[in-house]
Amino acid sequence: MLIAQITDLHVRPHGLPAYRVSETNKMVARAVAHLLALDPRPDLVLISGDLTDCGLAEEYEELRGLLARLPMPVHVIPGNHDRRETLREVLPAAWMPGVTGGFIQYTVEDHPVRLIALDTLVAGASHGALCTERLGFLERALAGGDGRPTLVFMHHPPFECGLVHMDEIRLLDGEAQFRRLIAGQTCIERILCGHHHRPIVTRYAGTIAQIAPSITHQVAFDLDPAHAGALVFEPPAYLLHRYTPESGIVSHMVYVESFDGPYPFVLDAAYPGQH
Repeated sequence: MLIAQITDLHVRPHGLPAYRVSETNKMVARAVAHLLALDPRPDLVLISGDLTDCGLAEEYEELRGLLARLPMPVHVIPGNHDRRETLREVLPAAWMPGVTGGFIQYTVEDHPVRLIALDTLVAGASHGALCTERLGFLERALAGGDGRPTLVFMHHPPFECGLVHMDEIRLLDGEAQFRRLIAGQTCIERILCGHHHRPIVTRYAGTIAQIAPSITHQVAFDLDPAHAGALVFEPPAYLLHRYTPESGIVSHMVYVESFDGPYPFVLDAAYPGQH
């Protein structure tokens, strides 16, 4: 099974860039074309938040059009740049199956890997949170999995990474309770996040937590706590998670850009591995 995780699309109204310089809609269209060109194609696409830049209805309409070419299931969660109510009004219900309450979170059971979608959005804020209601949903979802391989996907990472301006707006409220629920759950193959616009991975509560890079602009790599954050046009990329029962989840970072090649490996006569 192949699961493509794209994140932090920051789609704008038609013709407008994000942050005055990032042509996000064009980059999302390129990423969609890249996914369609994969052979084999992903079985489904997860979008881990910040679908739009301002949560405007026209942005979600633009997003819906950009993603309409994808023939495989698409599943979304909100990020801090999204607005729940507008997202649900404009985007197809099939992209967030079974959502009934005030939060956009759900489980998907009809694949070899279970998916648990968590809503970490705090309206009017940049940081993330998991309240009692959302944590209760996660606890029930984990209890109902019968030990099947599971991916938890959420926008805000639950761990510090050293990018101080991003650590200040990670998952803050409810993180300790979230960690306790995750700990000891050997069924959890990955915690998949967005938000930071960089590829970052760590061990967390006995499993692996992984942040996908953005398919638009990236956050500049800068570990100096005195510096403010900035965006940079490092190559857009996404994560492709390959699941087999024998290996579990193996994650690849895939660049959207085109590069020279491919060229065949032509070994020099001096190569020591030749027989």
